[in-house]
Amino acid sequence: MSLAGGETLRQGDADPLLILHDIGKTFSNGVTALRDATLTIREGDFVSLLGPSGCGKSTALRIIAGLSMPTSGHLEWRKALGEDSVGFVFQEPTLMPWANVFDNVWLPLRLRGVSRAKAAPAINALLERVRLTGFEKAMPRELSGGMKMRVSIARGLVTKPRLLLMDEPFAALDEITRFRLNNDLLDLWQDERFTVVFVTHSVFESVFLSNRIVVMAARPGRVFEELAVDAAYPRDEAFRTSPEYAALCRQASDVLVGAINATSAEARHGRH
Repeated sequence: MSLAGGETLRQGDADPLLILHDIGKTFSNGVTALRDATLTIREGDFVSLLGPSGCGKSTALRIIAGLSMPTSGHLEWRKALGEDSVGFVFQEPTLMPWANVFDNVWLPLRLRGVSRAKAAPAINALLERVRLTGFEKAMPRELSGGMKMRVSIARGLVTKPRLLLMDEPFAALDEITRFRLNNDLLDLWQDERFTVVFVTHSVFESVFLSNRIVVMAARPGRVFEELAVDAAYPRDEAFRTSPEYAALCRQASDVLVGAINATSAEARHGRH
């Protein structure tokens, strides 16, 4: 399904980076988080996983990252990626409270044996991109929630990954900060051309950011429908307040309601 909205940066013909083939995940307590989830991630995609709680969005992300193993199905990597080629930004910034901003961003490179001096140019360039120049020596306790998340994003990008996985990174932030970080993330994505898989509960966020939205249903977690967001990049405040954006959000909301209804119907069926 396509959410029509004009000219766009189209990536339907881009080479596949990763294919999830019939992925299933059942935990030791018997809960099935995912069942037969099939999805293709293409080079340069910005894909949002959208759906209600319990639909397996975060589980799918962790399986892609190698932090969890599927109980059925398999991942097919179409491109060979090194250990530094996948970055992960968690819902919480997970910063080291005893380390300053610079050293928190340095951590992935430090673990690879890169010295502080050698890492400095890349770190300083990233801090400039995420608007944290001048805060290199600040401690996490001195930062706002939005600034902490900017540090987390810089840390996720410092190894120059080809794939960035983001698990509801802006969910706990106020709306104004969330909008600003959405704008900055899109700027980074357009400039650097990495691939993003982004987990969110927000229709509005998914439409603003993504060229593709994968709507998921729960019980069991599964892909319900995939939407192509045919709206032009770059997207800015004018787009966010446009009739086009409102129409795209309505269409995505309708699909999400369908996924929620499917979840509710399956739950009722299970009770009987």
